[in-house]
Amino acid sequence: MKDSTVWGIHGGKTGDADTLFLKHNVIALGWPQLGDLSKLGAKRDAFKQAVAAAYPDKKPLAVANNAGQLFRFIHEIEPGDLVVYPSKRDRMIHVGQIDGPYQHQPQLEPAYPNVRPVKWLKAFPRTHFTQGALYEVGSAMSLFQVKNYADEFRAALEGKTAPPPVDKDESVSVVFEDVEDQARDFVLKTLAQELKGHPLSDFVAHLLNTMGYRTRVSSEGPDGGVDIVAHKDELGFEPPIIKVQVKSTDGSVGDPAVSALYGKVGVNEHGLLVTLGTFTNQAASFAKSKSNLRLIDGDQLVDLILAHYEQFDSRYKGILPLKRVYVPQPRIEEEE
Repeated sequence: MKDSTVWGIHGGKTGDADTLFLKHNVIALGWPQLGDLSKLGAKRDAFKQAVAAAYPDKKPLAVANNAGQLFRFIHEIEPGDLVVYPSKRDRMIHVGQIDGPYQHQPQLEPAYPNVRPVKWLKAFPRTHFTQGALYEVGSAMSLFQVKNYADEFRAALEGKTAPPPVDKDESVSVVFEDVEDQARDFVLKTLAQELKGHPLSDFVAHLLNTMGYRTRVSSEGPDGGVDIVAHKDELGFEPPIIKVQVKSTDGSVGDPAVSALYGKVGVNEHGLLVTLGTFTNQAASFAKSKSNLRLIDGDQLVDLILAHYEQFDSRYKGILPLKRVYVPQPRIEEEE
């Protein structure tokens, strides 16, 4: 595994192949009109001719791009190679090992008939990896080879930290289509690294201040399950009173933690649990059954941060340096 080639793949622009990948233990590409790709032989020109014939509206650059990805998928990926799949559904980085040759399996998912079997090994929060590694697996192509940060993904499987690559994060080009995802990764990674533990409670309190709430933050140490008390009036007597618990973990928060917080919520009070990670299905179901309980996961927290960023004080803008930019859309055509 040490010297295995590392590949990256995407499950469609909106993650529509996510269930196919993870439920059926495969990776897959589209272009269904091409049929069984094994019949094209092992010459790149045959792939270019087939793509051009099946999709006559594609421009020459897109034909070459698409044909190259298909050729690599069939003839260059080898059993034993590693594959990295950044899921848009659960926002985890799934790492697996190619487990067999190419198969044409349109019955699994007609839109993604070209598959390679995969043994999924581990899934990691995006914050586990450096920004450069996340940039590289944010390629605009559906299938690509991971080169600059391959050692980082190999090391993750072994529970180790890879040495920094020769190219620094700043030298990795930002993929325009994924700027928003990369900004979200940057925010969550920075919060996890710079504001671990009690400092994150101070940050969430400041975020609530920008939203018009007054807050009281518990002292560092045992807090009885409530990190912040938020309210609208100056003295904190008038309802609604919001009791907030903050989790700086990037893992999944379960029902016990959510239930424990709700046990601290009194009449005319509300509960709010904020985490950098996610919530289990059981935790989410419990919260849905309570009208005065709200869960905010890492992705929703970033939404709030971006919405209220301009009201942040200089300290937190210094920790999270962000700039609003206009980003051009690339003209590279994606798979059908």
